[in-house]
Amino acid sequence: MPAQTVLPRWRGFNLLPLFERDHFQNLSETVFRAEVASDLQWLADWGFDFARIPMDFRIWTQSDDLLAVSESVLEQIDYIVEQGQKYGVHICLNFHAAPGYCINPKPTLLPSLWKNQSALDVFAAHWGIFARRYTGIPAQQLSFDLVNEPPNVSDDIMSEADYVRVHTAAANAIHAVDPERLVIADGMNIGNTPNPHLPPDIAQSCRGYIPGSISHYLAPWANGMGYPRPTWPEFAQAGLDDPWNRERLETHYQQWANLAAQGVGIHCGEMGAYHFTPHTVALRWLEDVLDILKGQNIGFALWNFRGDFGVLDSGRQDVAYADFRGHQLDQALLDLLRRY
Repeated sequence: MPAQTVLPRWRGFNLLPLFERDHFQNLSETVFRAEVASDLQWLADWGFDFARIPMDFRIWTQSDDLLAVSESVLEQIDYIVEQGQKYGVHICLNFHAAPGYCINPKPTLLPSLWKNQSALDVFAAHWGIFARRYTGIPAQQLSFDLVNEPPNVSDDIMSEADYVRVHTAAANAIHAVDPERLVIADGMNIGNTPNPHLPPDIAQSCRGYIPGSISHYLAPWANGMGYPRPTWPEFAQAGLDDPWNRERLETHYQQWANLAAQGVGIHCGEMGAYHFTPHTVALRWLEDVLDILKGQNIGFALWNFRGDFGVLDSGRQDVAYADFRGHQLDQALLDLLRRY
């Protein structure tokens, strides 16, 4: 029997219209809504049923009053939720840039979310706003993924106790308003390590980026410029005695299967390979990851739909693209994802 039985095996993509404040502000409402509707329709037409929406909380927040929100921005998020309902796609809202934390170097307007109570209060209050706004929408259609990729565990940045405290407080704020809302926590250590001490009604999200020297080859924000050229089905990573291969991947994901066997819902919220990873290597490695996750009944969301990890307009130089409504379609990657 598959280990993960709490959540549906949702399959889909990360959509990025709210990923960065500057990008959002440069889009007209007409363009924003057209892109949202077309992306959700296309992925649904291809047989997928999940869209994770990483968001920058500064987009709807007033910098002089962090508890004041822009109704016009929230209406655009409403539109994403509505279009998900229209096309039968589960929408998962995620704070990528949260009050007091972002895995990428973005201003977060407050001291550390993990160590500062004022940041946690604002964080929980914002999730409370979303909980009230979407009360009544079934959990099968909408979930909240609290904060993207918490950092590596350490006493000075984020201890395990900090991780549990922050996620529990935010989940409590949501469930005080909407007890039925599905809440998801990204794993510790940048999404790679599950936590057995969260309340069991909080699902957890893993990552499909292991090893990073394959998934983030030549990615400048992840120190990928120093990685050796990857290979697969075996990759001897510099400085490591044990090579990466299928068996080692299975060992890595077994920790998530073990947590799922305790009744915790598991989903893989991000996965994929940057566009400089050789395409044949990326496909062989990704197929092993997908096969392992499917064996554990764990769904996935590729990062991203359009862009440098995606099936559309990835900018790879070693792909024979197909034309899809004016976009460059990586048919081989799409076909792989559809098989799983």
